[in-house]
Amino acid sequence: MKVTVIGAGTMGRGIAQVFAQAGNSVMLTDIYPKALEDAASNIRSSLERLSRKGEIKENIDIIMQRITSTQELSAGSDSDMFVEAVIEKVETKESLLGQISQIARRDAIIGTNTSSISINQLSSFVTYPERFIGIHFFNPVPVMKLVEIVKGERTPESLVRKTFEIVKALGKDPVISQDFPGFISNRVLMPMIREAILVLEEGIATKNDIDKTMKLGMNHPMGPLELADFIGLDVTLDIMEVLYHEYGDPRFKPPVTLRNLVNARKLGRKTNEGFYKY
Repeated sequence: MKVTVIGAGTMGRGIAQVFAQAGNSVMLTDIYPKALEDAASNIRSSLERLSRKGEIKENIDIIMQRITSTQELSAGSDSDMFVEAVIEKVETKESLLGQISQIARRDAIIGTNTSSISINQLSSFVTYPERFIGIHFFNPVPVMKLVEIVKGERTPESLVRKTFEIVKALGKDPVISQDFPGFISNRVLMPMIREAILVLEEGIATKNDIDKTMKLGMNHPMGPLELADFIGLDVTLDIMEVLYHEYGDPRFKPPVTLRNLVNARKLGRKTNEGFYKY
């Protein structure tokens, strides 16, 4: 199968890697040459780590040869599947999905890696929306087993089943969600992160004790504040804003502390400072 992944950031390069590991031909596209260069380097480093752990047996060079990097989206016009993995902004995705529709074959699957935006809304930007589906991978993609498959009102069961099998072939464990904002994961996760931030804001406990409580008391591998830093505080804010706008429920309203950190460009691990310093 030939797959075009659009967006060479953290999620896009991880998605490209797992498709290539599974034997697929991958076209990784981005408008920024530096992003493509960094993606190639990061993918190789990731594969080397997995190889040292004995989690992959195939030669790394062979896997890398399956990935072609390009700034030209049209280079993937003969792809069997497209996976959009750009920023969580409706207007950005609208423009990109329109471009994909113009070049994709009629029978090509068009998937989005959105973590919170309505599949029904995004499908309206695609010609033949019955070929559109949500495929939400989790970071880090090469390690995390879960993938949310999200079906819209016009997504046929045949496409859900086909996508389910494609995801299983990647070595992932898919779940299926109806198209409600936040799907399963962020619908549950974001109120928890929000509440943790409010506990910190109100001076009830320190950030370390909040995270320790969830790790040792609830057996979570990461505390909610640490996890927000890992996700990216800008991404966390974007998701909360989508959920708050869609549901109008205060349990999704972004806390002031989160917004202040994002405005200060303290975005978590990727900027070396968020709730914690790295």
